[in-house]
Amino acid sequence: MRLHRLEVAAFGPYRGREVVDFDALGSDGLFLLHGETGAGKTTLLDAVAFALFGVVPGARGEVKQLRCDSAAPEDSTEIALELTVQGQRMKLVRSPEYERPKRRGDGTTKQQARASLTWLDGVPAGYPAEGLTRIDEVGRTVQGLLGMSADQFFQVVLLPQGEFARFLRADTDERERLLEKLFGTKRFADVEAWFRNLRLERRQELDRRRQGAREWVARFAQVAREEAPEEGLPDWVAGIRERAAESVREAEAVEARARSVQEKAETVLAERRTAAERLHRVRAAHRKLAALEEQQPELKRWSAEVEAAHRAATVAGVATQAERCAQELEQARQGEQRQAHELGEHGPADAEVPELRRLAGELREEAGALAGLVAEAEQQRRDERELKRLGEVASEARERTAVLSAKLTGLPEKLAKLRAGLEAANAAEVQLEALRAKETELVAGVRDATGLPAAEAALRRAEDEVRAATEHHLEAREHRLELRALRLDGMAAELAARLVDGAPCPVCGSGDHPVLAQATKGLVDREQEATAEAAERRAEQSRTAAENARHRAETALTALRERLRGRTEAELSTELDQVRVELARASALAKRKAELVAGTKEAEAESASLQEKRLAAENAVTEAETQRRTLAVHIEERGRRLEAARGEHADVSSRRAHLTGVVRALDALAEARLRRVTAEDQLSRRQAELREALERAGFSSVDELRDAVRPEKTVSRLEKKLSDAAKEEAAARSVLAEPELAGISPRDEVDLESAATAAKAARTEAETAVAATRAAASRAKDLDSIAERLEAEERAIRPLEAEFAELDALTDVVNGRGQNARRMSLRSYVLAARLEEVAVAATARLRTMSQGRYSFVHSDAKGARGTKGGLGLDVLDDYSGTIRPAKTLSGGESFLASLSLALGLADVVAAETGGALLDTLFVDEGFGTLDAETLDVVMDILDELRAGGRVVGLVSHVEELRQRIPTRLRVRKARTGSTLEVQM
Repeated sequence: MRLHRLEVAAFGPYRGREVVDFDALGSDGLFLLHGETGAGKTTLLDAVAFALFGVVPGARGEVKQLRCDSAAPEDSTEIALELTVQGQRMKLVRSPEYERPKRRGDGTTKQQARASLTWLDGVPAGYPAEGLTRIDEVGRTVQGLLGMSADQFFQVVLLPQGEFARFLRADTDERERLLEKLFGTKRFADVEAWFRNLRLERRQELDRRRQGAREWVARFAQVAREEAPEEGLPDWVAGIRERAAESVREAEAVEARARSVQEKAETVLAERRTAAERLHRVRAAHRKLAALEEQQPELKRWSAEVEAAHRAATVAGVATQAERCAQELEQARQGEQRQAHELGEHGPADAEVPELRRLAGELREEAGALAGLVAEAEQQRRDERELKRLGEVASEARERTAVLSAKLTGLPEKLAKLRAGLEAANAAEVQLEALRAKETELVAGVRDATGLPAAEAALRRAEDEVRAATEHHLEAREHRLELRALRLDGMAAELAARLVDGAPCPVCGSGDHPVLAQATKGLVDREQEATAEAAERRAEQSRTAAENARHRAETALTALRERLRGRTEAELSTELDQVRVELARASALAKRKAELVAGTKEAEAESASLQEKRLAAENAVTEAETQRRTLAVHIEERGRRLEAARGEHADVSSRRAHLTGVVRALDALAEARLRRVTAEDQLSRRQAELREALERAGFSSVDELRDAVRPEKTVSRLEKKLSDAAKEEAAARSVLAEPELAGISPRDEVDLESAATAAKAARTEAETAVAATRAAASRAKDLDSIAERLEAEERAIRPLEAEFAELDALTDVVNGRGQNARRMSLRSYVLAARLEEVAVAATARLRTMSQGRYSFVHSDAKGARGTKGGLGLDVLDDYSGTIRPAKTLSGGESFLASLSLALGLADVVAAETGGALLDTLFVDEGFGTLDAETLDVVMDILDELRAGGRVVGLVSHVEELRQRIPTRLRVRKARTGSTLEVQM
């Protein structure tokens, strides 16, 4: 990377536009930014950093106040930087976010941040030729081309001596945080986390499998109805299964005997049930025949009633038709009288049907001639209403035109305000993604910081529990060993207690036992010893569980500390509050974007709509007036024709309605008179047919006929009763005629109850035996199934336990625990290797600057009290031959060490990030602590850095450097008037 040209305007202390030509300054490879304290030397470096990354290094970047306070309101704050990276020359232009006075009215408005990248010497592949204008795209492109982040750039290009002096004196954790920023070790941290997460997953999986095996043991014990032993589980399972199989065989034998008894009892019961059923059928048939004999008189009466109803049914229809004809005749006479009354004086009510038809035809023709004029009269009324409506339309259109013109007056100003607000919302939306990501990171950090005391307390509690569990385990083991010794001491008395006269001794084989050993006080038996062993196992399990809990607490605490990296909750909360304030402001603006977009579109649409509506209203006025004049002429001509046609009536419609009413009355009277004549003829025919039908059916009168009539349902019901009685009699006689009922008397008896009782008892006993067999078989099957699952679980767990033990040990090593003697995690190991490279590179320069006296010494030993190591950095003093801490160096020596370390770190980081040609370096302050001789040595080292075309810029207020490098450029600071000199 080589810088060519820097322009700053209204930035920091510089009110106007200042230009620094690095090509001219770097022609000799060395230049100086000189000035008194506060002259703005570091501001030029901040400008370079801001142009590249949009941020400035150190605490100055937290203030975010980059605009010059004394700049004119119309001057824009802007930084432009021309540089070459990897053979590509480009120009970066950035403007920070700042408040500026409003162009209209009082107060201020926010000027949004901007950035652009323009290619000056060809376009690299994959990038747009027109350059980039999005802030995030510019940032990603610059970082990709440089191959380093902003933090790395600030360390390896802008060498701040104060920070490296702190690095020399820092402890392991602080040094580790800085190195992590410079060397991308996140992937190694991810590996550590991956191992921890994998171990947690495998431990949980193993615990689940172990819990599953314990559950299968519990289920087996539950089915076996026995308590599972702590030892000898396979033998216990096999014994239970054998006893269950024997129970099945015994139950099957009992079931076979019970089934034989049941079959015999069921046979006897079936025979007696058959006999009882036959006796029941015989008795039922005799009862049915006796009941039918008693019902004979009633059956004969029903038969006669049904016969008369059938004869009456043939005549009832003719009688009903005659009655209906009489009713129709009466209705026709009444209708004729009504129609004659309605016709009244409008026509001859006593005329015959042909005369009535003729008069109605004449009047109908006259009414038809008036139909066309009726339609014209209706149209005349519609046209008069339309004429009035057109007048109202023209008036309303004139009023609407005036209202729309008034509304259109204020719309341009409203549109301008909406578009300005939308521009601010778009800029806020661009910032949201970065602010939200930072908020998420800080929220997680605050949560970790809040949980740190609890994690530390949890670790202390876990350690206390481990100590207590260890003590308890040792006490239990000691008690078990003591009981074992006591039992061994009393083993002779225990054997003597089981000896029987005449039986051989299990020790010597003799059948004589002249002197038996006697039990002493404190004799321990096998049960007491087993109880002590069980207590020891439980204590050991508790100890193991406590150690696992302590390990988990240590892992959780280490993870928290690694994520926090020394930051306190107050620091994180303060930064989080600041980010949330910015996020709330940006969110509030961004949330209004949709509203502003909609408002802008609505205002634009409203303007177009109002203009369109105003034009439509003006056209409506013209059209309504034209139609109104034309329609008035037609109304006047049609009115004269209608006046002549209405006669003595109110209008043509009234006259036509009168004629139509008379025609309807004449037609109705003719129809009514014709219906009356037809009804009289029909009644005469029906009465003659009725007399003939009564004579054929054997009825003397209509009244006798009506007495014989029965409803169809009644006839059907009586016929069904007669049919059912006949069927029942036939069925009863058919039953008595069956061969299998021959010889059975209704007075016979069958003993069914005793046979049923015996069969029920046998059935109950058989069902009980079957249930017992099924229960035994089900129990044996369940035990076999559970035992198989238990064996499968145990086979599956064994390789998992071996694999987890290996993973657990490896995870501890990767995370700096267990067999890791130096207590170095993988990430710390990588950083230690990088620090060793830095020490080697820095030593080469430090020995030259210190005239061979000092060298850097890297140590990978673990820290005090078992803390992690690998990042130790001391100084070897060749004068005394001792290695001493860097904190013991004097002020000038510390500057030499810091500068050497900064240059060495720059070389290593540049190589680590791909060796992007760092052709421009800046060394910031620290020269005031050197004497003249040492300053000569340092200047020689800086001269060496110019080899290969590299440009080195010095930032200092030391007067001697000003004497060494001639002045070429002076820049006056706006606020104090002090002068910054740029020399080469």
